[in-house]
Amino acid sequence: NNLEKHEFVTPTPVQAQAIPPLMEGRDVVATAQTGTGKTLAFAIPLIEALVAVPRGKKVRVLILTPTRELAIQIDVAFRQLAHGTHIRTAVVVGGMKEGSQLRDIKAGAEVVIATPGRLCDYLDRRLVDLSGATAVVLDEADRMLDMGFLPSLRTIFDKVPAKRQTMLFSATMGQSVAGLVASYVHDPVRVAVEACAETASQIDLF
Repeated sequence: NNLEKHEFVTPTPVQAQAIPPLMEGRDVVATAQTGTGKTLAFAIPLIEALVAVPRGKKVRVLILTPTRELAIQIDVAFRQLAHGTHIRTAVVVGGMKEGSQLRDIKAGAEVVIATPGRLCDYLDRRLVDLSGATAVVLDEADRMLDMGFLPSLRTIFDKVPAKRQTMLFSATMGQSVAGLVASYVHDPVRVAVEACAETASQIDLF
């Protein structure tokens, strides 16, 4: 109903290729450019998995992204798709007051959308518990590595269960991203969408 409400009818190539294996619980590594529908590619399977089990108080999904702006965009999209499901989200980013972020976490957010640096700060201060996470998403993985977040990512992965579903989305698949895949992704389904793929008509690029 939410997809229809927001006029998401025909899946983009990355959605068509990534959603089925993610719905099966497989790890996925996908390369696709910005604006090709990556957010819905991971959000739809995550929401389906979350609504299939009773609500809890622990963080069950962690979405990591390089910038505050992208984290906020993902949160907006996630809330739109999860409307009516009672799934709660929390954004954990720098440059914003942490009071509201901590309130959302303490209120029982099941989904945390975070930048690595601020999340590590919260972990150091024991303000967030990731021991119940069943899925981790690395969005724009190449940008996170370019920005020097590899040490933070290692710290974060040490705090999440080894048994989890991992989704990695990246515009490019350089050596550093390949190393990340080798270390933290298990037997993934590989999805590759050509760079020339058209941007979804609903997306504005800045």
